[in-house]
Amino acid sequence: MTDDPHDRPAAAPPPGATAGLRRARRRDRRVYLFSHPVLFALLAATRRTPVRKLGGTLLVHSQEAFRSGLTRIPLDRTAAGTTGGAAGDLTGGGDLLFNQDGDHHRGARRGLADALSAEGVERLRPIWTAVLERRLAPLATGDPIELVDVTAELAGTTAAALLDIDVDPRTLATAARAAAAAAAREHLPGPPRPGARRAARTATARLTALLTGTDSGTGTVSGTGTVSGPGTVSGPDGKTVPDDGAALAAMLAVAAINTTVAALPRAAAWCADAGLWPYADSDPEALTAELLRITAPTPLLPRVAAAPGTLAGCPVRPGDRLILVARHAVGAHRTDPCPAEPAPAHVTQLVFGAGPHACPGARLARLQLTDALRYLARHRPRVVAARVDRRSALPGWSHLTLAPTR
Repeated sequence: MTDDPHDRPAAAPPPGATAGLRRARRRDRRVYLFSHPVLFALLAATRRTPVRKLGGTLLVHSQEAFRSGLTRIPLDRTAAGTTGGAAGDLTGGGDLLFNQDGDHHRGARRGLADALSAEGVERLRPIWTAVLERRLAPLATGDPIELVDVTAELAGTTAAALLDIDVDPRTLATAARAAAAAAAREHLPGPPRPGARRAARTATARLTALLTGTDSGTGTVSGTGTVSGPGTVSGPDGKTVPDDGAALAAMLAVAAINTTVAALPRAAAWCADAGLWPYADSDPEALTAELLRITAPTPLLPRVAAAPGTLAGCPVRPGDRLILVARHAVGAHRTDPCPAEPAPAHVTQLVFGAGPHACPGARLARLQLTDALRYLARHRPRVVAARVDRRSALPGWSHLTLAPTR
């Protein structure tokens, strides 16, 4: 037995739905098996143990240990191979939202939380719904759509509006995805990959230059939760904390775009294969919560311990690497999505982290996915072609073609 409260059989699916759920899970597994097969085979082999220690690495699978790893173990937020370490690479070691501690970290998070408040997200909502109206229109005339391309434009448009920059959204999305993929390849376990560091820095420089409209990667990016100049981050209340404006904008663009492009097409494929489209009208919030749980867009959170502790009885030493497996913590590998009987909110929330390490963009991500599924559900589309993205930072599709149900 594990210590997961959600370790229970899924609710009985409606008659005739079992085959669809099997088809949906079989398709979705491909994004893991084709992208990082060795890594995910290792995680699958160890997932029955809440925490498995291999040398200086702890594989953290259970819900309780996952939450403790984020809230009870002091973390080294600048260590190589972590999100904070990647953030530091953008500024040559400077402080960012993802690697700050103390007042800087709390201040930057408050500024971003204000920008992504309920009011802030509602201001952005017409921007992405306009993209949905225009790009999904072919379904109404019986024509197929390429959903990954639609999602990239939607994510790029939203990120550009959030940062208040005038840039082609698809170009921004391409640059953000390339930067994330290059950074992920650099930080994969194993021996150093020739040219990985150079490729990551080149991709990051291209993204930063695009965001700032300069060749040097310095300048001003302003908008809701304004990032101004290098040096400060200003929230709507006018308070500032030290930071690098261009690099913070790059990290926000990378996070927002890559998670959206990973999650939305996978969620749509689940709806199409498992016949979940009716829930987009009858219980959209439950559908969104379950699909975010089952897809776990960021399935692994790499962290490094800064102080000793224990996880599920396993000792943690300073410098130990923690691989927090969000996919297993929320039971995505074990239970199918069931909007009629969704997992508790304290479980589904874990895909966005926990405590001070919770993602401030959770509200935006949920509402954006809910709207996209509602628009798609008008046509009850089916999947006609799918190809795994083998180079992306997060498991997902490079192409997902949908056509309206005849």
